[in-house]
Amino acid sequence: MLRLAWRRLTSRNSCLEPVRLLTVAFSGAESPPQTSRGNVRCFRGVHHPPDCRSPLLHSQPVYYPSPSVFLSMESGSEEPPSIPHKHTNRLAKQKSPYLLQHAHNPVDWYPWGQDAFDKAKNEDKPIFLSVGYSTCHWCHVMERESFEDEEIGKLLSDNFVCIKVDREERPDVDKVYMNFVQATSGGGGWPMSVWLTPDLKPFIGGTYFPPRDQGRRPGLMTVLTRIIEQFPQWENNRPALESSGERILEALKKGTAIAANPGEAPPLATDVANRCFQQLANSYEEEYGGFRDAPKFPTPVNLMFLMSYWCVNHSTSEGVEALQMALHTLRMMALGGIHDHVAQGFHRYSTDSSWHVPHFEKMLYDQAQLAVAYITASQISGEQLFADVAKDILLYVSRDLSDKQSGGFYSAEDADSVPALGETEQREGAFCIWTASEIRELLPDVVEGATGVTTQADIFMHHYGVKDQGNVAPEQDPHGELQGQNVLIVRYSVELTAARFGIGVEKVSELMASARAKMAEVRKGRPRPHLDTKMVASWNGLMLSAYARVGAVLGDKAFLERAVQAGSFLKEYLWDAERQTILRSCYHGDKMEVQQISPPISGFLDDYAFIICGLLDLYEATLQTEWLQWAEELQLRQDMMFWDDQGGGYFCSDPSDSTVLLQLKEDQDGAEPSANSVSASNLLRLSHYTGRQEWHQRSQQLLAAFSDRLTRIPIALPEMVRALMAQHYMLKQIVICGQKDAPDTAGLLAAVNSLFLPHKVLMLVDGETDSFLCQRLPVLSSMSQHGGVAAAYVCQYFTCSLPVTDPQELRKILLDGSMGTQTE
Repeated sequence: MLRLAWRRLTSRNSCLEPVRLLTVAFSGAESPPQTSRGNVRCFRGVHHPPDCRSPLLHSQPVYYPSPSVFLSMESGSEEPPSIPHKHTNRLAKQKSPYLLQHAHNPVDWYPWGQDAFDKAKNEDKPIFLSVGYSTCHWCHVMERESFEDEEIGKLLSDNFVCIKVDREERPDVDKVYMNFVQATSGGGGWPMSVWLTPDLKPFIGGTYFPPRDQGRRPGLMTVLTRIIEQFPQWENNRPALESSGERILEALKKGTAIAANPGEAPPLATDVANRCFQQLANSYEEEYGGFRDAPKFPTPVNLMFLMSYWCVNHSTSEGVEALQMALHTLRMMALGGIHDHVAQGFHRYSTDSSWHVPHFEKMLYDQAQLAVAYITASQISGEQLFADVAKDILLYVSRDLSDKQSGGFYSAEDADSVPALGETEQREGAFCIWTASEIRELLPDVVEGATGVTTQADIFMHHYGVKDQGNVAPEQDPHGELQGQNVLIVRYSVELTAARFGIGVEKVSELMASARAKMAEVRKGRPRPHLDTKMVASWNGLMLSAYARVGAVLGDKAFLERAVQAGSFLKEYLWDAERQTILRSCYHGDKMEVQQISPPISGFLDDYAFIICGLLDLYEATLQTEWLQWAEELQLRQDMMFWDDQGGGYFCSDPSDSTVLLQLKEDQDGAEPSANSVSASNLLRLSHYTGRQEWHQRSQQLLAAFSDRLTRIPIALPEMVRALMAQHYMLKQIVICGQKDAPDTAGLLAAVNSLFLPHKVLMLVDGETDSFLCQRLPVLSSMSQHGGVAAAYVCQYFTCSLPVTDPQELRKILLDGSMGTQTE
């Protein structure tokens, strides 16, 4: 089959199909097809691939190893004993935690860069490109099985130029070759394995390979050997192979092109929003919330769309249903095992439909988006649960994902760790799971007033579903790592637990809080999972938004101070003022200092877009105009670097980088929102803050470029649909005239922050006519306090309300939109 595929590859008429055949020959026939190009993730603990016919394939595309692959890889979780390093390669000089994990492989690894490219061209060798990230389970497996294998290492080093890429450092490289792998094999995921010509054109791609053949799945040794067999005829095959590579790239360019037709307007917002709601409703799982049965992802972009949709449709049955979908999903996630009840924060996703057994990895971008979703639910519903969960997330991030010296945020915590000191075999969730005997030993005290002889452990185990035999079903534990273990999940309300044991609700709450605190102390003594201390600009921007938004709603000064610290970190460590460039990432050094690689990686579109959004949120939370000024500066720079003058919208990476073969525009809001989606909102907000009408027009051009996707599959871009809705309904400008720290000003600001207003900008006028805002918007100089008291003006459709001094009256105006008007 391989030779047939190779002959097809070199035929004149082949394009994508030959590579598809070749890839199948290498990667095996057992991997289920996945066809979407979105945010794929490293998976474990999942048996059933999604129905490829579902429209939600576009909202959370993933790579699922087949059940047989799961079973065949159980031994891959073993960690070799600690011994002196026999091998050290050039990755030892890198800063990326993922690259450093491979620094002692018997493989002559290069980082992505000119040295590797020159070697490939000078020696006329194919390139083996391996892409992953430091908390990816299957990346660890492939390293232990293959990249630590001496025979495989020699085969790779002698015959290929081997390049290792951290996808979180170089998302541009990852996107290009993931598009190739998905287009030619129907699936994708990490680790990603791609073979390139010396001029970086891909000709074979796959994902995880076992070291040697397993049934119908070829091993890495087989793949390498067969490629090497072909390369003695490299000179003979070169013209056909290079031609085929060119045709593949051309096909990918056409297939991924996104552009507006001349004069095209964005689609009608109401129609697009209604369709997006219907597509989400069709995939909604009613019992436990969320979308699809399993695996289940938090998908904050979906939840934020649903809550925004309710805001403009609250009097309709569809609006009520949208809100119910969002709030029920958030409640069930908060009660589920995906939520870490002991140490706070959320795991990556649930392997079952009830949010019970998670993949235990924790990602910074999930914490950031979920904190915003929960505080938004709190604003809408008034339920304390949602505010508590938002605080809970930020407490976790402050404690475990924060660089205390610089104010930056780390990227992720791994899912795997060793169960106890001295052990070498890492296990999924070992840091987070509990046996019933552990809990009984830790919580032995008899509870006074409870029925019978009841211990704190009895009440805790009842409330959190702890069982003597463990509470994880065998089908959720394909590796057998969770046998006899318990993943905490709230099974009963506090009221029902109190009734069950004949004690008061407050008593139960106290007992549960006390138990969780004791368990948190026990956890501190366990070996921690690997922490990826890389600080990524885009994810720090998302986290900046979270602290600013939550701090503003709760009036929490500590959260607001942390937000300011995060903003200062971004400006000090990830902004090159001399080059006027955002830097992609920086690193936690051995001596607690912040380190940078040389040369540093320049920022990508998502770095600019997410930081700008964070700065706008930080301005609205603190009303310090320095953040607004920097947002304006960054937007100008983003426009210069990434805007597509021909087709509209932004490229994901710098079009001038010749080593990136495809210029892509991300067309999916997945695990993270698309940078174009966020930019559409940023442009609109900034146009209201700065008076730059060209940014309003640019936002429209961007939305027009994505018209086809928005019209056909809006479920793929719920965050962009929110921007489209904001364009349609127009933003309210809420202008507070008063002294920033005065009590009357604070009262008006608290009224604004108590409400979820998706279509608004908030600004403060303090009487300084030469201020940044008054210079940009001269009309603000005519607004002032009313009778010496702080006053609010609500402006929309080129008219403003009469000044309002009472916070409750302001709240009423904002809720019902009834405004006595006064012409600007």
